[in-house]
Amino acid sequence: MSSQTIRFYERQGLLPEAERGANGYRVYDDSAATRLRYIAMAQAAGLTLSQIRSILDLRDQGSTPCQHVTTLLDTKLADVRTRIRNLLTLQAELEALLQRSQLLDPGHCADQDICHILSPSQ
Repeated sequence: MSSQTIRFYERQGLLPEAERGANGYRVYDDSAATRLRYIAMAQAAGLTLSQIRSILDLRDQGSTPCQHVTTLLDTKLADVRTRIRNLLTLQAELEALLQRSQLLDPGHCADQDICHILSPSQ
């Protein structure tokens, strides 16, 4: 993870501000590394930084956030399933349009149609 990303996470409240060494450099402990790995895993699961912050806030308050994580993942999975259904519908529409394009003659395309493949009149 880049130093810019780590500083961004600090600014966003996902990572506590690091201690500073005598040279002024940030010094991170093992808990920061653990938190950074968790943030990366949560992002890979599709969670937003806001959702990740809510998980970390619960943990920082001494609560076990597992039920909250389960709820977030359930919601994310439902969203993914909806997007898949929408993409499958779009795929079918595009395939139908491409099939239609093979049957139409470009010479029969009227000016008002722009392109009769996407024209509602056909």
